[in-house]
Amino acid sequence: MNMMGANPFGPELLRGISLAVWGCALVGGFAISVAICALLYVCYSRIPVQFRKQEPGLVWLLLIPCFNFVWNFFVYLQLADSYQAYFASVGRTDVGDCGKGIGLGYAICIACCIVPCLNLLAAPAALVLLIIYLVKAMDLKSQIPSQGAN
Repeated sequence: MNMMGANPFGPELLRGISLAVWGCALVGGFAISVAICALLYVCYSRIPVQFRKQEPGLVWLLLIPCFNFVWNFFVYLQLADSYQAYFASVGRTDVGDCGKGIGLGYAICIACCIVPCLNLLAAPAALVLLIIYLVKAMDLKSQIPSQGAN
């Protein structure tokens, strides 16, 4: 009996492993999306209500598949606009565009991710822009006193 060419693993085992890997990737991706939404929620929540361009709870709409490709343009740009409105009200002009350009770049890259072949360039760029945006947003959030201190 020659077992050299035989597959020691049955197709059922390989299918099961593949399904487990895809399942873990899907759950992991969803967990990362939830963490990003939580960070954005905290940023929006720190901004005083009169300067918010969007309510914090609306960031959770980013979890809706396909809709998030459009909603990114609202969430990321309006967070930057909200920061700008707050800092302008306290006379701070040193914050620049509060990450609006980075947020726009991220939203465009994510929209480009649905285009075959272009997604190979857009996805890594989107990841880098997202990290830069979140770091900037969290830094700006830390410069706003908590509303309990008012």
